[in-house]
Amino acid sequence: MKRKLIGPFTKLLTMRDLPLKGALSDTQLEIITQAGLYFEDEYIVEVGDYQQLKEKYPNAEQIVLSGEHVCLPSYVDCHTHIAYAGNRANDFALRNAGSSYLEIANAGGGIWSTVQHTRACSEDELVDLIVGRANELLKQGVTTVEVKSGYGLNVEQELKTLRAIKEANKHTAVDLIPTCLAAHMKPRDFEGSSVEYLKYIQKELFPILKSENLTTRIDAFIEQSAFSEDEIRNYLDNAKELGFDIILHADQFTTSGSALAVEMGAVSADHLEASTAKEIQLLADSDVVAVALPAASLGLGCAFTPARRLLDAGASLAIATDWNPGSAPMGHLVASASILATMQKLNNAEVLSALTYRAAHALRLDDRGRLVTGQLADFTIYSTDNYQNITYQQGALQPTSVWKNGQEVYSIKA
Repeated sequence: MKRKLIGPFTKLLTMRDLPLKGALSDTQLEIITQAGLYFEDEYIVEVGDYQQLKEKYPNAEQIVLSGEHVCLPSYVDCHTHIAYAGNRANDFALRNAGSSYLEIANAGGGIWSTVQHTRACSEDELVDLIVGRANELLKQGVTTVEVKSGYGLNVEQELKTLRAIKEANKHTAVDLIPTCLAAHMKPRDFEGSSVEYLKYIQKELFPILKSENLTTRIDAFIEQSAFSEDEIRNYLDNAKELGFDIILHADQFTTSGSALAVEMGAVSADHLEASTAKEIQLLADSDVVAVALPAASLGLGCAFTPARRLLDAGASLAIATDWNPGSAPMGHLVASASILATMQKLNNAEVLSALTYRAAHALRLDDRGRLVTGQLADFTIYSTDNYQNITYQQGALQPTSVWKNGQEVYSIKA
């Protein structure tokens, strides 16, 4: 057993005892000064005063820090599309020149463009692309990343993508959590209706996902450019019967998706830019995590998720990158979260909770996101004396050290 004690930290944020739902205040944050973190193998045993921990655990390996440092739980990015090939810079240029999302898609851009590029690359090439992007997130302090398929859109190509995610997980320190998004849109080369496509995926793909243990999560895009509420219902029912967790792309441009997410008992409803008071209250009255994706709002030039109203109504809010080649290519979690905080008036407790334990809960991973006894020793260190600088500098302040499962997996040496 490896026993380690690291410190002293100028400030350590535990996220202890903060609720999963509702608004927060910065006064609720437990901040330990001159703190130490003691862990055995991959699990935290105790956090507290550094000198007291040194005396209590004299046989621990000492990792002594000099200078001023802030420590907090490593981040969880609970919504990404980093399993893709190709580039859609032209889509961005067309949007900025006045073309709509649907106009770009109809002209050969959009999701279908990425599908063609992703289908054309080999599984090994896709593994390398996923690992590279995951490692970019790792440098930001992100140690758990959800990764969706959805750029294959047939059984063979969806399997290639999900197998690539599974293989990529062996080549990065980041935990990659796979999600099947075969219901991203009806592929243009499928001869049949949207309902027929969904039946094809259910019949041919779902059994293989189970037999190869490729994912426990099924996502679907509820929107005019994808699938309607009526079209997707049987698909989701079948997924639930097979034991999959349900996630929905909901209320991005029009409403109905979040109501279906609540009805289906989905784990999360993601996007929500178009949500009104009705949808906000439905989510707040449920256990569905509302996932805001501010980088997509920036990329598309549309409204932000009504995060302030969701929290005030009592909802659980997570924030993710939505890293994808079309609407959210930036791939910077803290930067996009800090922008959302400015636009929606979110305090630091609300932002950091949305990036840590609440985001983990959106993945049903309640073993991380807090620095408390029994949690994974996933933590991130910044060279600063004030945790507020993390959001204040809007992503410019980067971690100097990132730890995953009790091992340092990234560092910037002075």
